[in-house]
Amino acid sequence: MKLILASQSPRRRDLLTQMGLTFTVVTPAIDEEAFSAPDPTALVRTLSREKALAVAGQADPDALVIAADTVVVLDGQALGKPGDRAEAMAMLTALSGRTHHVCTGVTLCRGDRAVTEAEITQVTFRPLSKAEIAAYADTGEPMDKAGAYGIQGLGALLVEGIRGDYFNVVGLPVCRLGQMLARFGVDCLAPASGT
Repeated sequence: MKLILASQSPRRRDLLTQMGLTFTVVTPAIDEEAFSAPDPTALVRTLSREKALAVAGQADPDALVIAADTVVVLDGQALGKPGDRAEAMAMLTALSGRTHHVCTGVTLCRGDRAVTEAEITQVTFRPLSKAEIAAYADTGEPMDKAGAYGIQGLGALLVEGIRGDYFNVVGLPVCRLGQMLARFGVDCLAPASGT
């Protein structure tokens, strides 16, 4: 079965490759700002579904489209990607010494069948000094990451602990995705999955 990743995220590409899947990448053409939802979990579910449907509408109907959207949530508010260094520092300051949630919506779509689920992971930052926040912001790593940090990079130095799926914090809940793929006949533990 042909697999399509509806995402431009290099981290999601890496995770699918790590799962042993063979796939092509198509960037979904949707305006994420045009969508709203009552809470961040509903929003990532909606966005992942819209991304999947946008790509599936132009793909072979037998192809299986995988789409995801991730958001960092603090005090019920979604923290997206920072627009500049000052915004990144403000987000990191807000996260310092506190626990937040990372929520990812995942949608699989094939033909007229679409399944959407969400995964939530709890992440606790250690208390950070202003100098540490500035130094991390200066690395540039926060700029393309929801919540202004990347747990798979230098951002790991900020994280005191997590509860839940680590890969969800990276941007794709691997365990949940594997279970979802199995329902579409893709066994990630079998040789040559997704080919």
